[in-house]
Amino acid sequence: MSGEDRQSQLAREHKERQEQRAAADTAKARRNIFIGAGLAVVVVAGGIYAATTLVGKDDSAAKVSAESSPSASTSAAPLPTPSLSSLPKKAGKVTCTYKRETADVPMKYVGMPGSKPNLKLKTMTVFTNHGKIVIDVDPAATPCSVNSMDFLAKKNFYNNTKCHRLVTPETAGVFLLQCGDPKAKADGKNPTDGQGTAGYVFGDEAAGAIPYTRGVVFLTQPQDAAGQNSSQFAISLSDENAQIEGQYSVLGMVRSGLEIIEKVAKDGVIVSNDDITGDGGSTAPKNPIIIEKVTVS
Repeated sequence: MSGEDRQSQLAREHKERQEQRAAADTAKARRNIFIGAGLAVVVVAGGIYAATTLVGKDDSAAKVSAESSPSASTSAAPLPTPSLSSLPKKAGKVTCTYKRETADVPMKYVGMPGSKPNLKLKTMTVFTNHGKIVIDVDPAATPCSVNSMDFLAKKNFYNNTKCHRLVTPETAGVFLLQCGDPKAKADGKNPTDGQGTAGYVFGDEAAGAIPYTRGVVFLTQPQDAAGQNSSQFAISLSDENAQIEGQYSVLGMVRSGLEIIEKVAKDGVIVSNDDITGDGGSTAPKNPIIIEKVTVS
């Protein structure tokens, strides 16, 4: 190879590396819009591997995360029914710390909760256009999470907001409803759906303490992004979601109302063509679920 040919080859290789880095940076930036939507599924020989991926993580790291996850098994022993009583209780005096959101994301700021939680709260009720969903909560186990929900409910934060994300086994390998983005349009098109917050964040509580099976309600945040809980929460609709791994704080257990969401799910979802992560980060229900108000008592 002549010196001129060698120089041309090096120039081509340099250009290719630049294009690859640019493509990777673009994908990374776009993945960052799906705050709290880090649920991914990889289909491999022998079964379905479910993994939670850090939004914005590079593809190789995501692949390692997926391949190291346990596979689903139809022959596995039935899982015990999760219970709030099995959550570890916080001993002694509890003080909650909330910090202002520093990320440049859509938000609805109504102030921050007080540092002293009400440990007598037992029930969170989500009133929707389809009916109400009643959730048992335990502030002895997750006092700051329940305290945040109580504060936002009293500030009418959730009034007339849309649940922006409904994923089914067909679209993402998991089955859950995600709500709490105050700026969500839930049309399957808005690129910032799933990014909105209450303008503050707080630490994890009982994260991963019980499997995220049917009826478990948990706060959402990207895997490994500890302390980024805010207003968004998800309701698990399947025992298959026990495969989910990640730092998601347990908020409570649905006592009644799951059938409301399941009925809506039968109407299908709007699959977003711009969802680069492939996990339904902005996939909305075709039949909208609108939160009319939330109460905690």
